[in-house]
Amino acid sequence: MKKFFAQAYIWLLLVMLYAPIIFIGIFSFSESRVLGNWSGFSLKLYESLFSGSVQGGSKLISAVENTLLIALIASAAATLLGTIAAIGIHNLRGKKKKGIMFLNNVPMINPDIITGVSLFLLFVFLHISQGYVTVVLAHITFCTPYVVLSVLPKLSQMNPNIYEAALDLGATPFQALRKVLIPELKGGMISGFVLSFTMSLDDFAVTFFTRGTVGLDTLSTYIYADARKGGLTPELRPLMTIIFLVVLILLIIINIRQSRFKSKQAVK
Repeated sequence: MKKFFAQAYIWLLLVMLYAPIIFIGIFSFSESRVLGNWSGFSLKLYESLFSGSVQGGSKLISAVENTLLIALIASAAATLLGTIAAIGIHNLRGKKKKGIMFLNNVPMINPDIITGVSLFLLFVFLHISQGYVTVVLAHITFCTPYVVLSVLPKLSQMNPNIYEAALDLGATPFQALRKVLIPELKGGMISGFVLSFTMSLDDFAVTFFTRGTVGLDTLSTYIYADARKGGLTPELRPLMTIIFLVVLILLIIINIRQSRFKSKQAVK
């Protein structure tokens, strides 16, 4: 009976999570302007999206470009900072390590709206003009802890003597980092990068409070503004479907690579 309820709960959770996405995906192939009103199979919305004939198309394209660029910059910076931080945390011991890990976990459990308002007040206090730079800095701030948690397990699995062995064999600290540590941590770094990228794509509250009044829009703020006008642009349905499929394919590729890596490690 317990097994039945456990499986029923899992299936219910999966349905609740993925049913809206599947619903949007299905209706992205209908030219109906009203979501839920099926008017037959059509690729008109996809054609409209890629041809740039969307109502307010320039703003939508700009929002997509901003979203992708901010996500890429923030993810790359967060991966670099998070990896360095993870190496430092891994070498700590006792209360210092626990204290740093506690501070690292706070941004992840902190509500987005509090993080957004806090960063907004910080930028105002420091007299930093809000815009593209502040949004990127804000995204780096909340993405970095996820990279730290992705890299730390790889450090724990790694043989602690190989770095010292590389130094003993004449490698410089930078060479040992580049040729020994980075290859060992690559899987965690890639996972952290993808997680940071998806978190950045998904963010609304932090972006909303740190973008200022310069007219900077990301996809989330564009959709919010579009919804306030009384409805969503139909071309957003195929766009959401494409983004979901791209992220899904990336996750599948990463999982396959990690499975192969674990298999190779088991053989060794």
